[in-house]
Amino acid sequence: MSAPAVETARVDAGLAIRLEGVSLGYGRHAVLEDLRLDIAPGEVLVIVGPSGSGKSTVLRAIAGLLAPRAGRVLAEGVPVTGPSPDRAMVFQDDALLPWRTVLRNVELPLRIRGVPRRERRAAAESWIARVGLAGCEDRLPRELSGGMRQRVQLARSLAGAPRAVLMDEPFGALDAQTRAGMQRLLLDVLRDTLATVVFVTHDVDEALLLADRVVVLGHREGQREGHREGHREGQRGGHGDIATVLSVPHPRTPDIDRAGLRARIIEEL
Repeated sequence: MSAPAVETARVDAGLAIRLEGVSLGYGRHAVLEDLRLDIAPGEVLVIVGPSGSGKSTVLRAIAGLLAPRAGRVLAEGVPVTGPSPDRAMVFQDDALLPWRTVLRNVELPLRIRGVPRRERRAAAESWIARVGLAGCEDRLPRELSGGMRQRVQLARSLAGAPRAVLMDEPFGALDAQTRAGMQRLLLDVLRDTLATVVFVTHDVDEALLLADRVVVLGHREGQREGHREGHREGQRGGHGDIATVLSVPHPRTPDIDRAGLRARIIEEL
């Protein structure tokens, strides 16, 4: 059987994302200032940083859930002014609708977009199988483990063929064994998609396993969770609150020697 049309739509290039002098914050409190970053179509960019450095805030801005206080967030050169089906979010909390089965949760973004029932069901079933949950289509979220719910969330995010997937510490609440399995699953899925991925984590080893590039956010003196005051010394490359950007060699496999990169990231943190 050929792949459903809605799934094959993802052969389009990933989304090019640019942050131009972006400042972000809540109320009177600045979280990040003068952030400058280009994210290439189809790359996996992982953001790490100390607690409160604004990792999740950057994702919210890219998703269109938080308007910049200054500067612009651009997707394909167009200012981001709100959420879009082209930019899917994956949260640490699986955010599944508890009254909908696995199949109906995965179908949801396609239903919202008006995809015909037969087509969206075929696409949903295909993605459920790809994340290893074939046979679980009629289960409710409460009947699944944490790792299984995250698999459902991943399938739901990708079923709508987004051009960018924004992932906010999606494996942070999982035990070590389940987390390792989800990392392997994500790597397998990324081989089959051209979507741009922006992934937030506090785990340096996870960053080096998944990333094409790692962005380390700067740390300001007097920083508290959700609050930032003053400027960090030693910022590099004209990126504002970015401390450094590091390229990670391919292939992305656990046995590649990344000791030097790991030491540098930890030093930055």
